[in-house]
Amino acid sequence: MLNFVYFPISGILWFWHKATGFLFEPSSGISWVLAIVLLVVTIRILLFKPMLNQQRSAIKMQQLAPQMQAIKQKYKNDQQAQAMAMRQLQKETGVNPLAGCLPVLVQMPVFIGLFHVLRSFNRTGEGAAAVGQSGGMSVIDNWNTPNYLFQVEDVRSFLLARVFNAPLSASVGMDVKQYEAFTVPGTPADFSRMDIIYVAVPLIIISALATHFNARMSVNRTQARQASGLQARQEGVMGQQMDMMNKMMLWFFPIMILATGFLWHIGLLVYMVTNNIWTYFQQRYIFGKLDQEEAKELAEKKAAKREAQEKLAPKVGQKPINPKKGGKPLTDAAGNSSGVQQSGGEGSATSSHLPAAGSGKGQAGPASKPAVGQKPARSKKRKRKR
Repeated sequence: MLNFVYFPISGILWFWHKATGFLFEPSSGISWVLAIVLLVVTIRILLFKPMLNQQRSAIKMQQLAPQMQAIKQKYKNDQQAQAMAMRQLQKETGVNPLAGCLPVLVQMPVFIGLFHVLRSFNRTGEGAAAVGQSGGMSVIDNWNTPNYLFQVEDVRSFLLARVFNAPLSASVGMDVKQYEAFTVPGTPADFSRMDIIYVAVPLIIISALATHFNARMSVNRTQARQASGLQARQEGVMGQQMDMMNKMMLWFFPIMILATGFLWHIGLLVYMVTNNIWTYFQQRYIFGKLDQEEAKELAEKKAAKREAQEKLAPKVGQKPINPKKGGKPLTDAAGNSSGVQQSGGEGSATSSHLPAAGSGKGQAGPASKPAVGQKPARSKKRKRKR
């Protein structure tokens, strides 16, 4: 039913197994473990850009929270108008609420596909039921049957691969009758349940701890942003749901891994540990990058605000123009307003109806009456020549 997922996953795993086979024995455990690790690296590199966009979109959604809350209050009785206003706001700000869904939607099929492909190397007895096959194959038939893009020699290589003497497709809870599927037909099993436990249990614990610390990093960052005012706190029902989700990520998911880990085969546990370790370092990088971008954006906004204030402020040596209430500007004979003008030399203000200083020309007749709030002009006395 999900062959469109199984074949690509098996193709990537096949490619990396062939690549690592040049360095190590193809049927060795290290060759298959590296193939699984490189499968994780391939998928996560492809998802890095969508994951970065998801985090950026989440920050924008947090910044829009007050506006979105205002829209909800304004259209609380009209759901259709509220939805239209929300879409318009998201369109204007370039926020895509579905951007965060892509990484999750891709990783889940990858997990399911890898689980199915690795389990399909063993199609005998309970192994057949686990991959949806009725009846099951015999050990010989399973030994000689391809698995998706893996040919017969690849199937045999995987069945004989060991990690500290434990088969990659074995789990702690596997029935002992299944052990013969991981040996050459007709030969007894060369491993025990304790061999599987020695490898699986540390991987289960590491995976659970890594899941907890990844969640802890995310929760701590959210709380720090809320404390600094960069992110609004969720109140009411939304706040309760967020607290519940944080507790699930911190404790419920790790406990579930510990409780169900005995059902997962070693190859899948290798995938989970690798994926969690990648997530930890990727989160540290993305969070640091986004914090730098946000700090730069805030600094630019402050600089723009400061520049706008400086443009409005009066220049050095210039008196701010603040006419008294009710005052009327003077007008000349042409009807032009005699607003205050700035002289080019010393920055002193003179009335436009007076002659320029040093022109040597006076005006005959009585002095005009100064306007309200204006100092009367004083004419200089001429010295008599002797």
